[in-house]
Amino acid sequence: MKLKIRKVVYICLFGGFITACNPKVDVEVCKLEILQTDRDFSDYSIKNGVREAFYTFAHDSAVLLRENSYPIVGREHIKDLFSKKKLSGYSLSWEPSYAAVAKSGDLGYTYGIYQYTTPDTITKGTYVSIWKKGADNKWKYVLDSGNQGLGKD
Repeated sequence: MKLKIRKVVYICLFGGFITACNPKVDVEVCKLEILQTDRDFSDYSIKNGVREAFYTFAHDSAVLLRENSYPIVGREHIKDLFSKKKLSGYSLSWEPSYAAVAKSGDLGYTYGIYQYTTPDTITKGTYVSIWKKGADNKWKYVLDSGNQGLGKD
């Protein structure tokens, strides 16, 4: 009898530990957070430039996938990439169309339409960003990719 009671106590304690480590996540709230973070990322790009935005919102292990390029891996390499480009007179903005978040509430993605403006052209395309929530409880992108599928205005 004592052995059965011990098993029940251990099972309850272990079950309680699992529940405490994985609290109930409100996925809908997480979706709203990730959409707002993506919009904030775009606003930051407009106000502070592409270079600063892609560095500021990047996870340390972030990856950019760009046309005709090997993957750019790591926040510092992303900063270096944009440091080499002439960005004066150019702007990049976007609007997320959709977000999804894992049940765990710490990983998700957004996709939408971007607009790249140069002094003489506006190009539109689609993008996808994968987001991870960090220890600071903030969303950072871990992967970003886009394509120029929508053409010029």
